[in-house]
Amino acid sequence: MRINNMLHFTENHRYCVYRDFSLSPVDDKMLGLIYQPMIGAVAVALYRLLAEQVPIDQIGYSAIEQQRSLFLTLGLEPGERGRSVLVQQASKLEAVGLLQTSRLYIPDSDDYLYEYELQAPLSPGEFFRTQHLTLLLRDKIGKFAVLSLQERFFCVEPGDMYGLTYNKENISLPFYEIFELNAHSIDYELEQAIAETAIARQPAMKVGLDEEDKINYADIIIRYPRDSMNRAFVEKLRFDPEGMGILNYVARKYELNVQDVCRLLDEDDVFDPAGGLILDELQHKANLHFRQGKRRKEGREIAYAKAAAVHAESGAGQTAASHPEEVAVQMEFYVEVPLQFQSKCDAHQYNMMLRNEPYTRLLKTFFPGSVPDNLLDIFEKIDLNYKLPDEVINVLIHYLMTLLTSGKEQRINRNFIDAIASNMLMKQIDSYEKAVQYIRDQASLKDKLSTQQDKSRDSRSRSYASRNAKAKPEIPIVERTGESPQAVSEEEYAELLKMAEQMKAHKKR
Repeated sequence: MRINNMLHFTENHRYCVYRDFSLSPVDDKMLGLIYQPMIGAVAVALYRLLAEQVPIDQIGYSAIEQQRSLFLTLGLEPGERGRSVLVQQASKLEAVGLLQTSRLYIPDSDDYLYEYELQAPLSPGEFFRTQHLTLLLRDKIGKFAVLSLQERFFCVEPGDMYGLTYNKENISLPFYEIFELNAHSIDYELEQAIAETAIARQPAMKVGLDEEDKINYADIIIRYPRDSMNRAFVEKLRFDPEGMGILNYVARKYELNVQDVCRLLDEDDVFDPAGGLILDELQHKANLHFRQGKRRKEGREIAYAKAAAVHAESGAGQTAASHPEEVAVQMEFYVEVPLQFQSKCDAHQYNMMLRNEPYTRLLKTFFPGSVPDNLLDIFEKIDLNYKLPDEVINVLIHYLMTLLTSGKEQRINRNFIDAIASNMLMKQIDSYEKAVQYIRDQASLKDKLSTQQDKSRDSRSRSYASRNAKAKPEIPIVERTGESPQAVSEEEYAELLKMAEQMKAHKKR
């Protein structure tokens, strides 16, 4: 139970109990012999006291009462010391899975109401399969005492039945072989009445909020820092249903919990001067938080997968692991062998390698040395985050290498590979055959596009040439011959001068 201020948890606060099960004799025995050594007698007494608040032959909610009755029944002082003891005992019940505590904010009275939701004790089989609880019990009472308690909860099979498990045959009859229902006449009134009278839990009262649940004002205000500059604006959300609707829309859109919403509301520029929420700025900051969280999650998944692979390799050295059988490839789904592999293997061997080898081993065959780290990171993300099978990744690698060697692509970068992988995901390419058909469709599409581009390019060049021919007609040019011009005689020169003087005199008149 997380209580930061003891004034928020007093004997004057009200509470109610919710229980949707009944305690059986086996549950009583589990509480006395198993849970009590782990959490103590006071915590078990608190559990039984809360369970008795709901009538033993019913399930559902108890009446709302003050917590003073809990203090007095358990013999605790109604003060700070008693509150600390009650919080400690309730926390022990929560830690072992017997209790879930919720706090509800009541705006009318500006106070809190506590709800104690009881959980049924684990059955003996479930308890001894739960490792952390078994280890806690061992630390409390010892290993041999745990084994002795386990024997007290289980009755062994008779000697005549020992070892006959493999000969067991289920001869039970199902429901519809005995009973027949009139499915043509549906009683809608009965279904509606049952649904209305059923005990429905309010989703917001649960500790873990589901995707469809809404974040309410009480969840925000109890976690929001008091010294924040936006505290006054956040307090106005109490009477602003539209603002709470905006917050729930952004929280659902970007998968934010209550703590994330509180961090966003503490940022600058998310409120206007009047105290209203700025949706665009809030969405921008929420999107940044969402993308950062996504990258961190991908990094954790990659690190976990690497650790699991190292652990699996170390375990493989101790125990002989059975290798998966190779899957044959049909002839219609064979792909062409690249140039660098034609001298090393035939079409059958190459396609078997694509279908059955991990993508890490396939990448090594394309590089004479070590595989570049950036290329490994790209396909590692596709494998661990996109969850594409190895055979699909192998076909993708084959397609990329074919584009490079054929000269259709000059270089391959991360965005290009991500685009193809995302397209495969959207088209649900999850098998070798689908992947081969996909790259064939892509290749034919590229050929069609290149053919259309060539045709359009040729048509543009022809039209351009025709336009130039019409706009700029060819002008004949007088070519100079190789003969030298004849020299002018003195008489002809004098005659030309005389004609020039006459023309000059004529212009003056």
